Amino acid sequence: MAILSLLSSSRARFSCLREPLRQAGLRALLPQGAPPPVHLHARAAEHASTRSPTEFSSPDGDRPPPLDWTCVGSRTISSGVGMSLTQYGSTNHALTLHKRFYQTLRPQHPSCGPRASMATNKARRSVNGPYEFQCCTFGSVAKPIQRNPAYSVLNSDDVSYFKSILGDNGVIQDKDRVAVANVDWMGKYKGASQLLLLPKSTNEVSKVLAYCDSRRLAVVPQGGNTGLVGGSVPVHDEVIVNLGGMDKLISFDNVNGILTCEAGCVLENLSTFVENEGFIMPLDLGAKGSCQIGGNISTNAGGLRFIRYGSLHGNVLGLEVVLANGTVLDMLTTLRKDNTGYDLKHLFVGSEGSLGVVTKVSILTPAKLPSTNVAFLSCNDYMSCQKLLLAARRGLGEIISAFEFMDRQCIDLAMAHLEGVHNPLPLSPYKFYVLIETTGSDESYDKAKLEAFLLRSMEDGLVADGVIAQDISQASNFWRIREGISEASVKVGAVYKYDLSIPVEKLYDIVEEMRSRLGDMAEVLGYGHLGDGNLHLNILSSKYSDNILAQIEPFVYEWTAGHRGSISAEHGLGQMKAEKIHYSKSPEAVQLMASIKKLVDPNSILNPYKVLPQSAL
Repeated sequence: MAILSLLSSSRARFSCLREPLRQAGLRALLPQGAPPPVHLHARAAEHASTRSPTEFSSPDGDRPPPLDWTCVGSRTISSGVGMSLTQYGSTNHALTLHKRFYQTLRPQHPSCGPRASMATNKARRSVNGPYEFQCCTFGSVAKPIQRNPAYSVLNSDDVSYFKSILGDNGVIQDKDRVAVANVDWMGKYKGASQLLLLPKSTNEVSKVLAYCDSRRLAVVPQGGNTGLVGGSVPVHDEVIVNLGGMDKLISFDNVNGILTCEAGCVLENLSTFVENEGFIMPLDLGAKGSCQIGGNISTNAGGLRFIRYGSLHGNVLGLEVVLANGTVLDMLTTLRKDNTGYDLKHLFVGSEGSLGVVTKVSILTPAKLPSTNVAFLSCNDYMSCQKLLLAARRGLGEIISAFEFMDRQCIDLAMAHLEGVHNPLPLSPYKFYVLIETTGSDESYDKAKLEAFLLRSMEDGLVADGVIAQDISQASNFWRIREGISEASVKVGAVYKYDLSIPVEKLYDIVEEMRSRLGDMAEVLGYGHLGDGNLHLNILSSKYSDNILAQIEPFVYEWTAGHRGSISAEHGLGQMKAEKIHYSKSPEAVQLMASIKKLVDPNSILNPYKVLPQSAL
């Protein structure tokens, strides 16, 4: 009940604050009997007449439940192999009672829902032979990638050997099942693999890779297959090694919040587990219902909590990695401090499976805080968004946990193509919208701090309008709008997606320049993690067009490089941008990366044709 009451408030408290016209408009958006979001203009009126900013002191509020010292300390979840998260989720029904309030309406499978089903059906309809799939380059003007003739071709002896290791159930040759693994969730990148392997232990992964290295069979490590740059699907006939069967919890230290688990654990299942223990995962993604922690680490996934908890480089404490020759590299420490030699785990965080296959991970999880507030705001211009970000860093400080921005085109898209969402500010269209989330330990203090900050922001002209969620449904609606933009974009037809890291003051300039270049040829959207300087540039049209692509590339990369940005903020390079790495990295840096690749994978069997340009290898 404490979770459910975080943002709720008695209707009597706010009944005198609502503007009559807005009250009528909002009533249609809310469930019967639910309190409407608190409108900032109404709060400003109350603030002016009843109290001053100095009254926002820390009052006594709900406190976190006392720590149960009878179960404190590091423990093994289960002896030997650990407990499967699938098993855990099906047996421990109490887990579902402690989810963070807005997760209930977040898209559970943005990478595997109706869209993935469409891609799957297309894949199944296309299976007429082992090489039916060909590389598709919607997001790149590069020439089709030629297969490296140095790689061996799979034969029946190879299949027999894999069955001797994994058993018949771990070796998949069924065309329909392999076809699903050959295509990404957008149906954009398609490979021609004939074999899908499902190992269930590090030892099995080691034997598979050692054999593939000896035969020079190319391998694609695969997790939840939720990526956007073609990094987790074959380019040609590489053997797919999916780690979804390695989904066991190994241990959890509930004093320090250190989780150790296998790489195939689904992020949402891990979140559910640690939240039941009083902690949260340091990353949160729209694809958390499908993505796996090994894939998250291999791509250095960013997500919605980056502004608060930073990157996985700072949260991953240890890894177990299998190298291309089958060597198991044990770096699975749970220590916060260890300055003995090179910190090798950082080589594998963000390497996209090109240096080794992550099989186990230990990760630091922050304490779960009981107070969460969400505000949905509008701004008249991008400069106001920038100033609001700076003001939030100063005014909200330790409690800010998310700062997301969207332009008006994103809101229009979400309203048109997402089911069950409502515009929190329906009466007037604004150019920009901002979602702010705070998390802290004192409900009354945190809410008062957020309200005081928003009132100052309105007085300073940074915020044109806004509402604060008052219950789970409203907060979920706010988040659904932001997280559903990617889902809505693929419903239009063709979408060109670019994930850019750009200095905040210049971040929206490329959106406006792209609109000028494309005119009526396509619609251009800009949204993303403003607190991280991360822009998601989406370009929508009814179908893919060489003319549109020629206007986008290489301009988008040249512009980003000219402003000393990165062409990949959090999605990785994959096959989409492997040949574009020079826009963000110097020739010397790329050559050093290639040298490392040759050292740990001399036969280049791991995830070939990705991350690095072929000319460097």
